[in-house]
Parts: sequence; structure tokens; C-alpha cells
Amino acid sequence: MAEPMVVSIPHTLGKAEALRRLQSGLDNVPASGLLTLEQQPWVDNKMPFVVKAMGQAIPGSLEVNDDTVRLEVVLPALLRKLWEPLKTKMLERTKLLLEKK
Repeated sequence: MAEPMVVSIPHTLGKAEALRRLQSGLDNVPASGLLTLEQQPWVDNKMPFVVKAMGQAIPGSLEVNDDTVRLEVVLPALLRKLWEPLKTKMLERTKLLLEKK
């Protein structure tokens, strides 16, 4: 199996608020033409998911901690070249949900 790609996203919300925002915000993620997100139920502070892109299934997980959100995905070899644009999209959406309001 391929090595997981991991990104840590810092936040200043505290674990409970970050978790609340991600849970409510990710419930409303629309499917785009190229990507769909299939969420699994949250277990404590962790949510496994599968992103489907270009006929490939990309497993991953979000883990909410006190001051970071850990995003982990396992990309098939075919999609490793797309990691940077995929990471950028995921980071944009996650950071938007975690902005102080």
C-alpha cells in the first residue's frame, strides 16, 4: 500500500469548536464534476472518508486535535501527480471552515 500523504492544518478554535465547524461544514459539501466526497460517521474526533476522482477511490481521514486538523489521504500511483492541486482544494475548504468568526 502507498504511503499516506499527511497535512496538518493549524487552528486556534479549540478541539470542540473546530470539530463542530467541520462536522456541519462537511455535511454540505457539494459534489463537483470531478470529485465526490463520501463521508463515514465521525468517531470521537476522527472521520474517515473516500474521495472519488477520475474513477479512483481515495481513502483518507480527518482528525481534529486541540490546535490542528490532521488530513491524511492515500493516493493511488495514478493520482500522485494530482496531489498538489487536490491538497490545495482540501486545504482551502478546511481553512475556510476553521476561520475565526
